[in-house]
Amino acid sequence: MSKQCRSETISVNGIDMYYETCGEGKPLLILHGFTGSGAGLAELFNDLAKSHQLIIPDLRGHGRSTNPSKQFTFRQVAQDIFSLIEHLQITNCSAIGFSGGALALLQMAFQNPDKITSMALISAAPYFPQQAREIMRQVTVASKTKEDWEMMRKIHFHGDEQIKTLWEQAHHFADSYDDMNFTSEMLAQITAKTLIIQGDRDPIYPIELTVEMYKSIPNAYLWILPNSGHGPITVDILPEFLTKFNELC
Repeated sequence: MSKQCRSETISVNGIDMYYETCGEGKPLLILHGFTGSGAGLAELFNDLAKSHQLIIPDLRGHGRSTNPSKQFTFRQVAQDIFSLIEHLQITNCSAIGFSGGALALLQMAFQNPDKITSMALISAAPYFPQQAREIMRQVTVASKTKEDWEMMRKIHFHGDEQIKTLWEQAHHFADSYDDMNFTSEMLAQITAKTLIIQGDRDPIYPIELTVEMYKSIPNAYLWILPNSGHGPITVDILPEFLTKFNELC
């Protein structure tokens, strides 16, 4: 954790949620992807902390946050984050979401449009296409290597059972149809200024689905990164991303 950041754990919706706040200024929510954590995001977006208060939670069951029920939906994560925003006495905010974090942002922007004024969705989709479901079915605890376990243990702090649960949840997303199921009509209700970022080689979400989402959200901008996969914000592209996001805010 950066020296300029502060951390706290609060109880919301049956979980203990860990989060960090960094910098001062307009509130900016940053949500990590599924099986990830908020670790390192403060350093990645350090330049934004000069003009924003970064709010970086660990989603339920990730990192230092708990999830006793072992239930996970992106709808529920949206409610968790709304509770965090209320705890911080924030009326509305801008937001950045990576992959699963971007799915949670879609839920937030739809459920309560007044809370999210602008957002960047990095590697998101309105629903899970067949190719994503096929990849999800391949995520099993048995398929994970020693290196996979070691990497996960560096960012998740509630033991191997926590890590096992995350992989099992990812596997079961393949059969989930009632959580991420946005239609064009639903997306049209989103009022936030939205920057959609997608790699043109993303193995999970095809470009056609990204374009569908872009056409459906009224105030949306589309940035396709060539020769890039899932989660394409790299160190090389970061300065340009920060410029575009500041323009969006």
